[in-house]
Amino acid sequence: MDAKPILVEIGRHLRAVHLEAVLIGNAAAALQGAPVTTVDFDFLFRKTPRNVTKLKALARALKATIMRPFYPASDLYRVIREDDGVQLDFMASIHGIRSFEGVRDRATLVEIDSVAILVASLDDIIRSKRAAARPRDLAVLDILERSREETIRSKGTTRRPRKGE
Repeated sequence: MDAKPILVEIGRHLRAVHLEAVLIGNAAAALQGAPVTTVDFDFLFRKTPRNVTKLKALARALKATIMRPFYPASDLYRVIREDDGVQLDFMASIHGIRSFEGVRDRATLVEIDSVAILVASLDDIIRSKRAAARPRDLAVLDILERSREETIRSKGTTRRPRKGE
């Protein structure tokens, strides 16, 4: 499946409802050149009453259903569109991530067909996957770390490992 048209649609609707969210997870890593795949789109957002209202407006705009599963995380809101199986997970907290603001500040705006999407840094994606320690997260860590190092080398910069890496 080509995710580009779906991401463009999501980005347009996020902007229309004024919901600030950061794409994180494998989809975000793929947009930065990591050779990974995913079947859903994970977003980090600030959970406030106003943002939950915006999230509901986003679901309506996408002609999707919003659900709140209590597993695996109680701060997860799942938006599912039955027609084509699009699944978006909006999380207020993610393992290994201290704050939405920090992730947002380190994120990059990626433009797809003139639609900007805020994309988490590879460092934040790696940090969250390492902290979650689920088998599917641990399975992609080497790939993500190699992608990060290739990106650093291609930019001609050096990076010191952070504490715990």
